[in-house]
Parts: sequence; structure tokens; C-alpha cells
Amino acid sequence: MSALVTQERLVTRINRLKRERDAIILAHNYQVGEIQDVADFLGDSLELSQKAAQTDAKVIVFCGVHFMAETAAVLCPDQTVLLPDLSAGCGMSEMVSAEEVRALKAKHPDALVVCYVNSSAAVKAESDICCTSSNAVNVVRSIPEDRDIIFVPDQYLGDYVTRQTGRKMILFNGYCPTHFRMMTSDVEAAKAQYPEALVLAHPECTPEVSHLADQVLSTSGICLESQKTEKQTVIVATETGILHRLRKENPEKAFVPACNWCDCAHMKVNNLEKLLWSLEEMQYPVEVEPSIRKRAKNAIDRMLEISK
Repeated sequence: MSALVTQERLVTRINRLKRERDAIILAHNYQVGEIQDVADFLGDSLELSQKAAQTDAKVIVFCGVHFMAETAAVLCPDQTVLLPDLSAGCGMSEMVSAEEVRALKAKHPDALVVCYVNSSAAVKAESDICCTSSNAVNVVRSIPEDRDIIFVPDQYLGDYVTRQTGRKMILFNGYCPTHFRMMTSDVEAAKAQYPEALVLAHPECTPEVSHLADQVLSTSGICLESQKTEKQTVIVATETGILHRLRKENPEKAFVPACNWCDCAHMKVNNLEKLLWSLEEMQYPVEVEPSIRKRAKNAIDRMLEISK
């Protein structure tokens, strides 16, 4: 049996179970291509949060990483949220704990805490408002200028927001291990090979890499700009999983990864077999302790209100 026939059979079984379970499949832009193709909705962290908040499906299968499924569980306490593989973690989210946020708040008692969505529900519960890479600038601009801001956990997204808003913030020392591997030499080499190309970078990149880009955007921002641009070649400085969507949506354009080895192992653990098994066995349910869920939801809701 060919791999294509096997994949078609898996997709058929997934779609049948999805109907039987009244399920929706949400997938992040960094997922492997076969997951992106079977998803009901594909997007960045903000779009996925908004979709989770809006759906009436009884079951949400989240093909992303753990903090994303947790966010869906916070927003949808009466629905079942499944994560096909519990090993889908996030190096950045694991760099900060609720205890560390409480310590920062004790040191800066008048500051508001802005929490990047790439964090645990427990960290969100200690925060005043969440943000994603696509709305972080607007979230920070919404905060009165006389208030200090603690920004956790991504120092590079925080640095980008500071440059865009002029707001000095107390930055936590976290980062995305995947984007941190992206070097200026990688981008410079790609630009030398494709001098007419548009260069798009994610704000989790280091400032040195971001400065080499024509635009710094979230993953969905990169997808949108790639559709709009008249440039026929786009250099993409983010996790390589996004290339599948970009090439599928823009077959007439060439997409060049700024770094061929900058992929996230956690984002790549899901596949069709695991997705099917998740629907068959209703595994693995993601739940959030009620007291944490309520406080985390306040921070997420404030973000979603700003992003309407």
C-alpha cells in the first residue's frame, strides 16, 4: 500500500470521527504539512485563541503545543480539549514559572504584567493581560503611560515592542530556542543569494536578525504579507513549518528559509496517526485547575477585547 493511499485512509477516518465527535481541529502554522491540510482552522496564536473562544464544537483537538491547548481549555471549560501528544511542550514557556512572576511583582508592586501567550496557565493567572506576537504592540499601547510594565517571558518580543512603542519595560530573560538559533549570517547569506527578495521575520528573532528584515510580523502576518507582496521571492526568518502554508497559498512565488535547521521539535510531534488515535480514544484531555483557570481567563479576555 502506498504512502499516499495510507494517508488518504487516515484522513477519511479522521473526518468521520470528527463528525461523530462533533469535533474541530485547530492547527498552528508551524505544524507539519499533513496536519495543516486536515485542520479545520489554521492560524497563529491569536487567531487560534479567537477561534477556540468562538466555536460551539463539543471537542477541540489542538494541534500545536501544550500552552495553546491550555489556553483553549481556559476559554472553553465546558468543552473537551485534546492534545494528540503530551510531549508537545514549549521551551520558552518552560523558562518562566508562576513563582518567578510573583517575585517580579513583589519587586515592582506598581507594575502591570503583560504575559506573552507562550506561557503556562499558571503564569497567565499571575498576569494582568496576555498578548501574542500579532497584538503585543497594541496591548502595550493600551496601558497608561504612567504604569510600569513587566513583560514575560520573551525578551526579544519585548525588545521589539519597546522599539515600536517607546515604552521601557522590565523584561524577563526568556526566549524561543528555535528563533534564537537563527543567525544574522543566515539572513545575510540568503539576502546575498536573493538580493531582490522581501525579507520577513518573526519578532521572537533576536534584534540583530529583526533589523535585517523588511518587516517583522507574526506567522499569520507573514502569510498575509506574502500574499500581498509583488515580490516573487520571500526570505522567511521563522520556524520552517510555515513554509508549507506559504507555498500552498502562493504557488507562483518562491519561499526561502533564512535558516534550514530552525525547526521546533515540539511542533513536529503531531502526525495523522496521533490525531486519529486522539479522536478514537479521546486522548489527551487538557484541563486547568478552576482557580487558575478563572484568573488566567481574565488576562486572556482582556487581550481578546483589545484585539476585536
